[in-house]
Amino acid sequence: MNLQPILGNFALILFVLMVVTGVVWFLDVFVLARQRRAAADAALAEYDARTAKLIADGIKVDNNGNRAAIEAAHLRQPTWVEYSGSFFPVIALVFFLRSFLWEPFKIPSSSMVPTLLVGDLILVNKYTYGIRLPIVNKKIIEINDPQRGDVMVFKYPKDMSQDYIKRVIGVPGDKITYENKRLTVNGVPVQYTPLDEYLDDERPVYHKQFVEKLPGMEHRILNTDPARSFNLDGVENFPHRDACDYSYDKFTCTVPAGNYFMMGDNRDNSADSRYWGFVPDKNIVGKAFLVWMNFGDPKRIGAIK
Repeated sequence: MNLQPILGNFALILFVLMVVTGVVWFLDVFVLARQRRAAADAALAEYDARTAKLIADGIKVDNNGNRAAIEAAHLRQPTWVEYSGSFFPVIALVFFLRSFLWEPFKIPSSSMVPTLLVGDLILVNKYTYGIRLPIVNKKIIEINDPQRGDVMVFKYPKDMSQDYIKRVIGVPGDKITYENKRLTVNGVPVQYTPLDEYLDDERPVYHKQFVEKLPGMEHRILNTDPARSFNLDGVENFPHRDACDYSYDKFTCTVPAGNYFMMGDNRDNSADSRYWGFVPDKNIVGKAFLVWMNFGDPKRIGAIK
């Protein structure tokens, strides 16, 4: 699932705006404001000299209003400086929050149904898996590692400009087997509990629905009968491809160090690690934790499991 960031490449836009408005703000504080103050002082001194001469000549002068107006006119910021100074702290705050704390995304497709629906607006925790530099996404502080069952946003390995969202099925060192639409993790079969069939929101089709109990986490998944576990023809040549063994309706992969195996909850309608391979740690964006709005169904608001 290729996620839609709110307002596209917002991080880069914010960064550019922050730099531009920040430069103007600092220039104004340390240079332009002092120049305006000096110009105002010079104008006031000239005005005071004229006023003193008029008084010396016996002419009564009420200079309080004029003097204040002259000072205000010289100290007034140019419009472009005023707007930059007003926007800079707001832009800087938004950039910090979005880069290091939370980032919003919109769900555009059905690969994570029933957990996430088309139109869900989600928040992603940017710090739980480590602090990363914005734009370049380089980790500088280690915090937590992704766990099986986490719903994780990451840069698509084949195109780093795209953000994907899937569920973590395998962590480094795990041996993952998928056969007859059932997972086995490190030799232990994952438990499945059948639920009522799920009616597709996009077309009048029912899907089989189960609770999948990964170690330490359980969540819902969908299967489409009679689709195969995966389409062998769609498997690509990806890095560490030799860590996987594929057959007609089964595969086994051992997750390499520093990588993760990802799958969509809508198992038969998801392009994921079964086809394009593992997700390196350097590609991680964050953990999806909240649906904060769905304008078509406000009842969707709540924590992501």
